[in-house]
Amino acid sequence: MATLRDIRRRIGAVRNIAKITSAMKMVSAVKMRRAQNAIENARPYFSKLEDTVSNLILISDDYSNPFIETKTEIKNIAIVLIGSDRGLCGSFNTNLFKSLNVHIEDLTKQYPNAHFRFVPVGKKAVSFVRRSKMDSITEFSDIFNKLRFDDVQQIVGSLISLYLNNEVDKIYLFYNEFINILKQVPRVKQLLPIEPASEQTEIKSLDYIFEPSKEQILDVLVPKLIDARLWKALLESNAAEQAARMMAMDNATSNANDLIRMLELQYNKERQASITKEMLEIVGGAEALKVK
Repeated sequence: MATLRDIRRRIGAVRNIAKITSAMKMVSAVKMRRAQNAIENARPYFSKLEDTVSNLILISDDYSNPFIETKTEIKNIAIVLIGSDRGLCGSFNTNLFKSLNVHIEDLTKQYPNAHFRFVPVGKKAVSFVRRSKMDSITEFSDIFNKLRFDDVQQIVGSLISLYLNNEVDKIYLFYNEFINILKQVPRVKQLLPIEPASEQTEIKSLDYIFEPSKEQILDVLVPKLIDARLWKALLESNAAEQAARMMAMDNATSNANDLIRMLELQYNKERQASITKEMLEIVGGAEALKVK
């Protein structure tokens, strides 16, 4: 049975943990708000760029670009897996990796002869790829401490080189999308080749005069769209990670406070039992003296 001193020590240890998790929650809340503003402010740009490129591709029947042309045979598929650099964020990475395994099974059925190669982004993604003994092309860690657009250009540069050299035939992005503070959802997005949305009809239904030509506009916008897709995935993942960590630390703090209350109740019961025992011993000793 635990002594009163043991219970006091345990209460002190749990209280210190609660202070730490509460502080981490506040730090994550600040980072989450900053990351949330970044992705919410950028989403209209990403959406308009996607729509514009899709519309232009649909009305440019004779336009040729290696980033748009679908390859006849899919032998190698590259997957950019975006995880977190740090832990203590609940099921953020676990759900992403489970979703990845499911999608790989689906892609294997669709492309039975394809070989999967991975570009893990974030320490947890790197660790998962290594632990699973997957074929890793290159690895990127410690980019979320100070997320910059330069990181996007570095990653995209290596991917484009592989794609143009026919070392990979398709490239997918796997990441967590930020829905709200309570919800982060694993998403998959095809990075290359670019597939225009079939429902885009805004430009197709109107008679525009383009200056410069549609082809020249696409030559500029297509590379920007590739960068934007990866940048969006990184921003979404960063906001989702901070939200997941904030909620995990909030739950940890709540659980610690519940444990403290339980230990304090146990301490009071043990203390009351100790006092009662001492009183009984005193009464018993007094009765023994009377008998003598």
